[in-house]
Amino acid sequence: MLLVILVIFAVAPAAPWIHRAAPRLSGWLLAVVPAGATVYLLAQIPEVAAGNAVTAAYPWAPGMGLTLSFYLDGLSLLFGLLITGIGALVVAYTGAYLKDHPRAGWFQAYILLFMGSMLGVVLSGNLLSLFVFWELTSLTSYLLIGFDHERAAARESAWQALLVTAAGGLALLAGLVLMGVVAGTYDLETLLASEDVFREHGLYVPILLLVLIGAFTKSAQWPFHFWLPNAMEAPTPASAYLHSSTMVKAGIYLLARFNPMLGGTDLWFWLLTGFGAATMALGACMALPQNYLKRLLAYTTISALGALTMLIGMGTELALKTAMVFLLVHALYKGALFLVAGSIDHETGEKDITRLGGLRAHLPITFAAAALAALSMAGIPPFFGFMGKELMYEAVTGDVAEGAILGGLALLTNILMVTVAGLLVLRPFLGARQSTPKELHEAPVAMWLGPALLGGLGLFIGLFPGFTAANLIAPAASALLAAPVEVELVLWHGVNLPLLLSVLTLAGGAAIYWLRDGLGRLTAPLAPLTNLGPERGYELTLAGVLGFSAWQTRTLQNGYLRRYMLITVLTTIILAGGTFVTRFAGLDSIVLSEVRFYEGVLAALILLSAVFAVWTSSRLAAVAAIGVVGYAMAIIFLIYGAPDLAMTQFVIETLTVILFVLVFYHLSRFAVYAGRATQFRDAVVAITIGVLMTVFAFVATQIQFHDSIHEFFAERSLPDAHGRNFVNVILVDFRSLDTLAEIAVLAVAGLGAYSLLRLRPKRKKGS
Repeated sequence: MLLVILVIFAVAPAAPWIHRAAPRLSGWLLAVVPAGATVYLLAQIPEVAAGNAVTAAYPWAPGMGLTLSFYLDGLSLLFGLLITGIGALVVAYTGAYLKDHPRAGWFQAYILLFMGSMLGVVLSGNLLSLFVFWELTSLTSYLLIGFDHERAAARESAWQALLVTAAGGLALLAGLVLMGVVAGTYDLETLLASEDVFREHGLYVPILLLVLIGAFTKSAQWPFHFWLPNAMEAPTPASAYLHSSTMVKAGIYLLARFNPMLGGTDLWFWLLTGFGAATMALGACMALPQNYLKRLLAYTTISALGALTMLIGMGTELALKTAMVFLLVHALYKGALFLVAGSIDHETGEKDITRLGGLRAHLPITFAAAALAALSMAGIPPFFGFMGKELMYEAVTGDVAEGAILGGLALLTNILMVTVAGLLVLRPFLGARQSTPKELHEAPVAMWLGPALLGGLGLFIGLFPGFTAANLIAPAASALLAAPVEVELVLWHGVNLPLLLSVLTLAGGAAIYWLRDGLGRLTAPLAPLTNLGPERGYELTLAGVLGFSAWQTRTLQNGYLRRYMLITVLTTIILAGGTFVTRFAGLDSIVLSEVRFYEGVLAALILLSAVFAVWTSSRLAAVAAIGVVGYAMAIIFLIYGAPDLAMTQFVIETLTVILFVLVFYHLSRFAVYAGRATQFRDAVVAITIGVLMTVFAFVATQIQFHDSIHEFFAERSLPDAHGRNFVNVILVDFRSLDTLAEIAVLAVAGLGAYSLLRLRPKRKKGS
């Protein structure tokens, strides 16, 4: 499994060169990689269908007990096949769709990077590696959505998707860390074996909420749904891939994967069922007024994601089986319809369904693929979508007390899905012929092959569901339930409530289709209300954050060194001083030795020189006063038996004074820019930090956490380093690298000073 992911990641950087070498064949050549991954996963079906999980583990950080592990069971197998199978079709499609785009190779690289990241999410056997791949999907989807970065709309949509999903990712990280702390491991297989440990723990509620925030933001659940339609700024292959089987399904995968560990509680039921049902109905209602093909499909994707979340939240055996069936149903018809939308746009230059018509005669194969996918979307027998719709009605009306409410919302949603399916096919392909910006002809084979295969699979599985039910749906449902289950899919269940609801769905969908224009006029006055939704909250929040950032930049990072120093010193006073006042018992432990006369004279000299340096208006006098401070410090070193330090101090101080004098010579005349109030403020701050640092120095000299190390150096200097002056030995031998770094710093400072001294203003001619 690791090899499959690594191959995808390895081929991605080569995609631009492959496209440059073979622009007409690059899509087919690159599609071989996901196709090979699909074959590998198909080969694992017998093992997984038998109830066994395929695992692999590689050392990652052994010192921390972490391994890079992979876990393939029924759930990850179903997702993996969708990711690689649809991915292969999308990559081939991309080669034809972007054949004339100058950056087509880079887009193919982004698609492969995204594919590898998503595959890593569903195959990860470790929570931490799952999160790493999770964040990689956010980053790579940002690159895909903002691919046409010359357009402001694409950049803003990519930024919005990244902010929303990355914020959810931070919440997810916190939840995963808490899960690891509670269980004592991040290994997924171990966690699945000890599922009850979370529900009975006191941290269950925060873990659940954090995980749900991560899943809801990624899978566009209300109120985080708004980023998904805006992501339609991405090229159509990215939209088809992200919204049919990959990124938006990552949150669904997470909910399904964690169902055995976190599901089965009232809180899980109400949160997932409530938000899922609301998102399901909201997405369907918001799809109806749309005229642009991709936005129409985007809102139906939101609705489908809500339905999947609702089914997982219900938690019954039938609901979880239905969730896996509907997951596959949706991936097949939505992937096909997105690719069809891209073909229509590519061949006609038009995206608005009200300006399209009569395409059947010119795009017959694309029309056939669109019809197959739309019939499955509408739930017409014998298509696979009919089975999914029947199971959904059976699940929501028969297993929970809230069946009437959930059934009503499901009925409304499915009615609108029938309407949308009609809008996607009837108007563009069967409506009255309309002129288009481009001359009409059938799309290239790479562009109609994917929709035809996906649409055809919807019909084939509907007619022959046995293999899919036994080898894909049943193992996936077993993973959700943490117990073996059997799944039987049949077209005819007899005359029952789900069948009656299906008939009502088709009739209602047809009625709304014919009344859509009138309904649009009736609901038009409500359009301004959309500005009050979650997207408006996002815009206000982002504006507030940017406004605060601009304010703090003006205030704290305004380019003036004196402001930086003031803020740094004030922060030190507040934090360090506040901690000292609140936690230190007092100054009783400070013991001062007797001060000799000459020591007092030196201290007074240092203090007076420092005050004079601040007070004088002459730069040269200030430099001289600073030099006096340095020389007095050197005398103190000499008095206390450190002649080498004293000599170093004398040399450095002399060099500093000379450099200051030479540099100040080129400055403008001295001027005072600060008023009296500013000078007083600065004086108070300076005295405060000085007193605070002095107290800290006194306190630090009285605290001994460990035995003194001077005896070690005194004993080891001569035998180990052959030196009697162990201060020099410490600098040259024991701390040689530190001393080398200090020498390097001094050398750089010297070069800088030399460069400054060589700067001379150019003299004007004749002066």
